[in-house]
Amino acid sequence: MTPLAVLAGRLARAILRLRGGGSAAPGRVLLALSPRFLSRAVKDMPLGVVFVSGSNGKSTTTHMLVSILRAHGVSVFSNPSGANLPQGIASAMLASVPLSGRLSEDVAVLEVDEAFGPRLATQLTPHSVLLVNLQVDQLNRFYDPARVAGMLESFARVADRHLVVNGDDQNLVAIAERVASSGASQSQFAVSPELLATGPAWLARGDNPALAVASGDRHAAVTVTALDGRAATLSLAGEPVDIRLPARGLHYAVDAAGATAMALALLGDRLDRASVAAGLAAMEPVYGRGEILRSGDEDIEMLTMKNPPSLQVNLDYLDEYPEQVFVAVDEGTPDPSWIYGSDLSRLDHVDVLTGTKAWQLATRFGYSDIAVHEVIPELAPALERFLSLPRPSRGMKTMIVNYEQMMLVRKHLGYLDLEGGA
Repeated sequence: MTPLAVLAGRLARAILRLRGGGSAAPGRVLLALSPRFLSRAVKDMPLGVVFVSGSNGKSTTTHMLVSILRAHGVSVFSNPSGANLPQGIASAMLASVPLSGRLSEDVAVLEVDEAFGPRLATQLTPHSVLLVNLQVDQLNRFYDPARVAGMLESFARVADRHLVVNGDDQNLVAIAERVASSGASQSQFAVSPELLATGPAWLARGDNPALAVASGDRHAAVTVTALDGRAATLSLAGEPVDIRLPARGLHYAVDAAGATAMALALLGDRLDRASVAAGLAAMEPVYGRGEILRSGDEDIEMLTMKNPPSLQVNLDYLDEYPEQVFVAVDEGTPDPSWIYGSDLSRLDHVDVLTGTKAWQLATRFGYSDIAVHEVIPELAPALERFLSLPRPSRGMKTMIVNYEQMMLVRKHLGYLDLEGGA
């Protein structure tokens, strides 16, 4: 049945690509015909399956880990960051899996959605788990961060080789302590106390005081010790490694530390510091996460937000007031009221505001005396208007968008490759 299921999935994939994109539909076809396909696909991988999960940064951390491992000559299967549900992962596998249904790579590094992680763990049995943070996120889905902690803990317990957690997030440290009997070796990554003191508490806990930042002695395998724009320094066993980040911000350095810590756990003495730096330097920004897009003869910086911490971290690392600002939010953010708790002081105006939530955001900007020059609810004319503005006298055009609008904007700009497409 597996060869037939793979062929059927590939046929569905080919038909969908004729329309100019991809989707999780081929994976649904594949899993309908072969329900145990996922577990069979990863069964023979020498380094097994690695899950990367958490509230924010899991896409970037996953890409970083893949880049580091490949720089060491390790063959890696990974899912695009939008394909973190079972059908999306199955769709992604169709690109390389042979008719036998067994992946030939050394390791599968998979970004997994927090809510679907427990279900995927029963099918993929991750040997290693990397948890990046636990922050306020998607209250319409999760209700409370405590629920997410339970989800993360459930698949952390499955890991029997390595568990790597953010040592600055007390919630994850507590999870590691509770699952210590699972048999997995445990390690942490962290930011040096001096550097962490220069950044706000949301780096570890979002904006929820109940989510405590870890304190006291830490024995992190990898520590961020310095940051200057996109240049950062990691400490591995006391030895410095200078790295280049895909975008500016301490949060990207934290992601790099997490990816390096898991690479160290997987490779042990095979880890080469030069290869870590080379892998990170070769990595492009993940879709919309500090990504620089080209439109005509101009560069545009795209910042994607999905919850209070992700918006705040991107705003706080703006060097100065952006001269030209485009904001787009739609139904992918069902309840944008959380923006009332955000510090918007890095913005002094918005040139064009669009999306089905545009007027709700316009009200919020009004409370902070942030002028909104134009509200154009439909994306296409709003984007056309923004792109027609003269080139900024400094910097570049800045877009702040939610995930769904990010994907649409990229297509409008001619970036037809779909995140998570199969």
